[in-house]
Amino acid sequence: MDDARSRVLDGRSWSDFCRALERAGDAVLRPGSPEDPFERAEGYRYLSRLVRVALESYVEFADPSAPVLRRPSHETVKIGADNPDNHYQSAAISGEHSYRIRGQRGSVHYLGMGTYAGNYGSGGRMGQSGYIEGSNLEIDADGRFEIVVSCEPPKGKNWLPMERDTSSLIVRQTFQDRDREEIAQLTLERMGASGPPAPLTAEKLDAGLAAAAAYVQGTANLFCEWSEGFRERPNQLPPFDPNIARAAHGDPHIRYYHGYWELGPDEALLVEVTPPACEYWNFQLNNHWMESLDYRYHRIDVNHHSAILEDDGSVRIVIAHRDPGLPNWIDTASHQRGTMCLRWIRAETHPEPRTRVVPLSELSGGS
Repeated sequence: MDDARSRVLDGRSWSDFCRALERAGDAVLRPGSPEDPFERAEGYRYLSRLVRVALESYVEFADPSAPVLRRPSHETVKIGADNPDNHYQSAAISGEHSYRIRGQRGSVHYLGMGTYAGNYGSGGRMGQSGYIEGSNLEIDADGRFEIVVSCEPPKGKNWLPMERDTSSLIVRQTFQDRDREEIAQLTLERMGASGPPAPLTAEKLDAGLAAAAAYVQGTANLFCEWSEGFRERPNQLPPFDPNIARAAHGDPHIRYYHGYWELGPDEALLVEVTPPACEYWNFQLNNHWMESLDYRYHRIDVNHHSAILEDDGSVRIVIAHRDPGLPNWIDTASHQRGTMCLRWIRAETHPEPRTRVVPLSELSGGS
């Protein structure tokens, strides 16, 4: 206790945080990282984004007794092949408390909520402690619902389980058509709470800064390791280990395929697969740091609603630096390489996509 106060008083809490961030920059200089100025610049911007979300997670909104639902990943904070179709939300919670989520379902295609232990860089157990999705909810005629988040099941209510070491709530709202659907409106409160949150203390700040720095380092290195591993099989899209995905706080109903792409200026990568019967699927392009490319200005993804299928139900996705005049073109957005991801929700089968690199001039409609 006294040590935390003295660390804040003499500035060690802050200086240690800053030094840890400096060490986090080593991720951009890893031997497997790209060496051109553009991708290095993106790498350092990626770290700055991680710092932003880390401070929100572990300092600004870190109190599980006064949880705040916020957006941890969005158009300018991108982590671990973030899905462009997702509206992500999260909050700090604790198995020591119970919570209530109230919501209005809206029309968003998929709604999933999970509780999780640990986080990137935390050094302890990481994993899921509970999950519930929109199709499992009891919802009234007006689209309203209530969920109890607790370690012990309530009687006759929607329940999202926790465990004693649960530390976070993550919400995924997935659009099939973002222009036409409305997200679920959610509120989160600690049951039995009264009065304002407790004030900040030196102990909370000292611990929060240390946790934020560990998160930046852990997240950057984890996804660099993934990217470097995918690069060992370039321009392929193999299935990803579901156990690793779940440990990294993935949705338990999603099957992931991750790969690494790299194309010359006049090449195209074709991804061909017959999507299985499923609730949702999408394909997206990311940079080396596993950030989705800027979907605000470029078409870098396609899903089950927007894709144009062949007559036999298959889909051919075309990744190229310029538009070949074909359906399902994915724009590389000035990138020469990066990672890619295919995912589907609640698929009945799991076919492996076929990939091949071809000269862009060979494609029908190519320019």
